Amino acid sequence: MQVDYFERKLDDKRRLTMPAELREEFASGVVLTRGFGKYLHLYPRRVWDKEVESALQGSILDERIADLNVKFRRGKTASTLDQKQGRVTVEQHLLDYAGIDREIVAVRAGAYFRVMAADVADVD
Repeated sequence: MQVDYFERKLDDKRRLTMPAELREEFASGVVLTRGFGKYLHLYPRRVWDKEVESALQGSILDERIADLNVKFRRGKTASTLDQKQGRVTVEQHLLDYAGIDREIVAVRAGAYFRVMAADVADVD
């Protein structure tokens, strides 16, 4: 079963508990980075390694590629999913960037999730 949307509260240690149905998808690891707006991108590590890294390759003279590299790599964090509890820690600087306090909404956007503050999420 594919999970396309979930809501969660971060715990006191800034950990996000992934839905049980997603834990296998993120078993290769988790990459969190800034999005294009005030939200985060949450990638399975295998997707980041295969799709995003290859998309960021290109001429050093191509400003679009340079801009994407800065956007996606600035503040990027990679970690493993705690398989027993299904949790991943979200760095404070990423929470600050997205304006996330405690409650989040995550919506699938193709091969990754957009993670945003629940009070500003417009997913209707």
